Amino acid sequence: MTQPNPRPPEPSDPAPLTGSPSSPTEPPRPDSNSVPPRYRPETGCAASADLRGDPLFATAPPAERWLLIERNTPWPRNALTALRRSSPDPRTPLAALHDPAPEPHASQADLTRTTPPTNSADDLPTQQTAAPANPADDLPAEIAQLCARLRCRPVLIRRHGRTPAGTPRRWFLVDSRPGRESIRTGELPTDEHLLAVLSGADPGTLTTDPIYLVCTHGRHDACCAVRGRPAAAALTAAYPDRTWECSHIGGDRFAANLVFLPHSLFYGHVPTDQAVALAQSYNEGTITPTYYRGSGAHPPPVQAAQHFARTADPSLSINALHPKSITQPPPNHWSITLSTPDSSRIITVEVRADMITVDGQMTCAAQPPGQVRQFTLVAPISTQPAGP
Repeated sequence: MTQPNPRPPEPSDPAPLTGSPSSPTEPPRPDSNSVPPRYRPETGCAASADLRGDPLFATAPPAERWLLIERNTPWPRNALTALRRSSPDPRTPLAALHDPAPEPHASQADLTRTTPPTNSADDLPTQQTAAPANPADDLPAEIAQLCARLRCRPVLIRRHGRTPAGTPRRWFLVDSRPGRESIRTGELPTDEHLLAVLSGADPGTLTTDPIYLVCTHGRHDACCAVRGRPAAAALTAAYPDRTWECSHIGGDRFAANLVFLPHSLFYGHVPTDQAVALAQSYNEGTITPTYYRGSGAHPPPVQAAQHFARTADPSLSINALHPKSITQPPPNHWSITLSTPDSSRIITVEVRADMITVDGQMTCAAQPPGQVRQFTLVAPISTQPAGP
């Protein structure tokens, strides 16, 4: 299939690796003013985490549902602030989302308040509520609030390479909850049409094609673009209709970060030459333990239990080891039972979470030290026949 023409450089894109093109389909990029002048790929947060051997397992951020928004303009650091209304009217009937008393919008003081970058304990995405460039345009905050109410993750997406002029933009609404996995899609004539999508007024159409996301959000973290764009190029060459570059998804230090939908499988530190193999494994209904961060459809303690359970039951099926029960006797200690693929046995795993101080950056913008949550196995894994 003919490859798309290279997308022209953006202010958000960092400089490439020294002497190397940023991807097989694009020429080297010039230095960008948005990249810290002292940034070096070999000392960025992702390279440092790789050298430290930071554990990947149980680091997938919560992501039961997704709202994917195609946006081909440059993405600001807070991606949702790129959204704009097409009319000056700040309110629409659909904004209420069938709620007669919607939550009030955050004040401009709240939206414009900023804090210095810090190392996040859970390495979660930043809150999508910063003020838009136009103070009168409250669409980004409205979308963020509605998505929070629906437990839905808003993410901007774009194709790797130039999008032909006149190509309609698209939206995708993804349900990643086990047993309910689905993807709906439709055209996006205006940004405020997202209100119709979130309200159900535009249900879109079901699609069975999986989606491969690659974080390339350079303005959020340089490592994501430097490591993500080559992985996006490789996936695009193999699966051009399924692959999308995306804005920040959490875990900058694990770049290149990939997410496979609808199951919300997160992979980190993915080498470019492994991206296609991971997608092929997903197409076959299996996970690949190497580079696997976990499924955002499950909370981190369950992700940790699944990781340890595979030592007792090595099944790699996407639909294996779903939680049957979760108890939390003392704080930061969980007992989790998981079902085997044939439901004939249950596996009980006890895990504990501890905050670990790391002498390193959790993102390229953060200052060390940082803190991360790490899980350990605290009791022998128990396997028993399932009850009647």
